[in-house]
Amino acid sequence: MLGCTIKPKLGLSAKNYGRAVYECLRGGLDFTKDDENVNSQPFMRWRDRFEFCQEAIEKAEQETGERKGHYLNVTAPNMEEIYRRAEFAKEIGSPIIMSDYLTIGWAAHSSLSRWCRANGMLLHVHRAMHGVIDRNPRHGINFRVLAKLLRLLGGDHLHSGTVVGKLEGDRAATLGWVDLMRERHVKEDRSRGLFFDQPWGHMAPVMPVASGGIHVWHMPALLAIFGDDAVFQFGGGTLGHPWGNAAGAAANRVALEACVRARNEGRDVEREGKDILTAAAQSSPELKVAMETWREIKFEFDVVDKLDAPHR
Repeated sequence: MLGCTIKPKLGLSAKNYGRAVYECLRGGLDFTKDDENVNSQPFMRWRDRFEFCQEAIEKAEQETGERKGHYLNVTAPNMEEIYRRAEFAKEIGSPIIMSDYLTIGWAAHSSLSRWCRANGMLLHVHRAMHGVIDRNPRHGINFRVLAKLLRLLGGDHLHSGTVVGKLEGDRAATLGWVDLMRERHVKEDRSRGLFFDQPWGHMAPVMPVASGGIHVWHMPALLAIFGDDAVFQFGGGTLGHPWGNAAGAAANRVALEACVRARNEGRDVEREGKDILTAAAQSSPELKVAMETWREIKFEFDVVDKLDAPHR
């Protein structure tokens, strides 16, 4: 599935925020998303944002004939307020809400997860603050532990890093996390940071979400890395399109569908990605402009999520 984090994170009015949601959904995305620190600021109170976003969802669904959604962030200072926001989201017809599970705490998130199951709501989970816990090799715990905790606590989507883009991570480590989220039984594989077999029985899987500095040129690699049952979430990679939000969404949609078709035809999507996208751009001016816009965008820094160094 395709998603988009609405930008700028802070500063839009509720009405303009809802307009951006509508443009992205109408352009071809499945979901849009509150950023992790979009909560209830004086210039955009949560109730106003919820209402304008739901209006955008319904309008986009009517015009496209597709199911749409927006992750409404219900993260709040206490459970009473979290439930109040979640109940309002359900009341206005939203199919999905969102929480920052490390910020609200594991017990709180477990309660929210149970509420979602009881009320037929999907739960998107952001890992805001994880870097404080898992990126210092001297005092932290690896993200694989946080991913397993989330599966135990319950949720439908979890941000997992991307391997490519701004939030680069070690490919083997990321694939290990993804398996821990999605598979019923995960075999020990120390090359991927998996130190023992992990059976999940009938415990529900979690969809990994790739987000953070990704754009159309990353689409072939994302599909090769994550495969099906994943969410590819572009923020600036949608909203930064020179022709606007809807064009950015259309470019991502065409790129993804071209890559999926090529994969299903047996082509090596990652190796042939440039040719696949170039051919698709011949019939999509939105994709052509997106490819030209992000052609030179690179992030020049070391991988941020790494496997543990071996003990000597």
